[in-house]
Amino acid sequence: MAIRVQLDRILLERRMSLTELSDRVGVTIANLSILKTGKARAVRFSTLDALCRELQCQPGDLMGFEPGPGDGGLEDVD
Repeated sequence: MAIRVQLDRILLERRMSLTELSDRVGVTIANLSILKTGKARAVRFSTLDALCRELQCQPGDLMGFEPGPGDGGLEDVD
């Protein structure tokens, strides 16, 4: 997948643990871990909103698009 999550970097910058973020936003550590490791297939807008509010950032600060082989070409569209 070409979407990369930057949660590790932001938590490091904020000197915040995943456990602390979990407590503050009401999202389980397991779900935040899935997001952090890039294994999430989807993110709810309510989760993204809560993360951005707590971390005082924009969605683009949390994730970005990094195309790789086979990503994003029109030939990939069904």
